[in-house]
Amino acid sequence: MGGPLIAVPVSAVTRWLGCTESGNAAGSGDVVDDYDRACEVDGLAGVIAVGADGDQGLVLADEPARSRYLPEHQAFVRWLGADSEVDLIAAAQAVLADPATGWEDCGVWTTDGPAVLMDSVTAGSELTSEYPHGGGLPDQAPVSVPAGSWSIRAVHASPTENTSVGVIQLLPRSSN
Repeated sequence: MGGPLIAVPVSAVTRWLGCTESGNAAGSGDVVDDYDRACEVDGLAGVIAVGADGDQGLVLADEPARSRYLPEHQAFVRWLGADSEVDLIAAAQAVLADPATGWEDCGVWTTDGPAVLMDSVTAGSELTSEYPHGGGLPDQAPVSVPAGSWSIRAVHASPTENTSVGVIQLLPRSSN
């Protein structure tokens, strides 16, 4: 298991159910669960519902690549290939600064504030429960995004010969 990463608003994280035994991915059912829906996102990123209250999660599609959020750029950086984290961040900054970057439009994400970046297979209610036998907590990272509606753009790029990076940037939408 394991799959695309998802950023879920902290206020809605317990409504994210992840992979369930009745879901398609678990192989024992025919119900489309949250994990299945996250896996269906086409492109580099996309938005799906979290629960029934209108909350949204931002899926970082493709694979569960090592990722981090850079609040100063309102961007997720995904490790596709690099000699070091320093090289990866430098590549992401080059991509963000290059006006010729070929961005893919990935929709609009509306959030009421900070989120949690997590594996979409994990239920939000499990984030505070340690794995058995001292395995620690499920992987998760804070995403300090302000409340609002964000245009999402994404790209996979190789700005240098030895470095490939995925960047998913959030741009504030005008409120006209």
